[in-house]
Amino acid sequence: MAGAAWAVPPGGTVGLLMRLYAKVIDDMMQRVMQGVLADIVAATGLLSRLPIPHGALRHGGSAAGFAWAFPVAGALIGTVAALTDVLAAQVGLPHGMRAALVLVVLVSVTGAIHEDGLADSTDGLWGGADRARRLEIMKDSRIGTYGVLALILSLLIRWLALSALLQAGSPWFLIGVAALSRAPMVALMGWMPTARPDGLSASVGQPGARTVWLALCAGGVIALATLAPFGIMGTAFAALSVALVSLALARLAISRIGGQTGDILGACQQLAESAALLSLTAFAMAETSAYSVTP
Repeated sequence: MAGAAWAVPPGGTVGLLMRLYAKVIDDMMQRVMQGVLADIVAATGLLSRLPIPHGALRHGGSAAGFAWAFPVAGALIGTVAALTDVLAAQVGLPHGMRAALVLVVLVSVTGAIHEDGLADSTDGLWGGADRARRLEIMKDSRIGTYGVLALILSLLIRWLALSALLQAGSPWFLIGVAALSRAPMVALMGWMPTARPDGLSASVGQPGARTVWLALCAGGVIALATLAPFGIMGTAFAALSVALVSLALARLAISRIGGQTGDILGACQQLAESAALLSLTAFAMAETSAYSVTP
């Protein structure tokens, strides 16, 4: 009888092990999801001025660790811009004014940090005679002629492209463009040396290969999902344009200042966004022209 009291019912051990295994897996998934959400919140807090609860921000963590989430943060920023356009369209604003309003939202939500990087990078890369002077100019808070022209041209190009794209269809492409344009920032962080050892970019560290590829994959997946109206070819054309302009900037930065800085990363986002918008506009116009040709 004593032995019977300690007997394990058939399947009891297996069932117990399965329950323990399920609990371990569940705990692991919860930890992973908490880490993923924490990375997204941290990336959004770094790249935008969206209201992030102070307690949700990661303290003591390096941006290199959560840089993979930059495209996800970009998607959230693009969502705000897209919803703004939806509301603007509801009240009957023309596409030109809607495009201007989208730009205002994008600049406001990000605090113009990427525009600032574009202006500083243009001033420094083209305004200095040597590496030390170029880095000094980029660190200067004042803006020069090159920087002003870069901002004007960037805003003009994006406004024209946005006007055409918003007239042609829905604004959800903004999500894909915002995500796609922030993926190469992580690649430059991980694959280029820092030009200034005491700069902001150097202080956050360099993301590893896994983080870089996660960022590129995240940007690609979001782009495929939200740029579906342009098809695989249109999305690939936009991604290729982003890659080429990012590579060109990387080569220029290496040759002029020996690496990347926070300003170079901001300039990368701006150039990538402009390239994506222009390529999508060109693709949409080409598709429209092809369908309008009578046999």
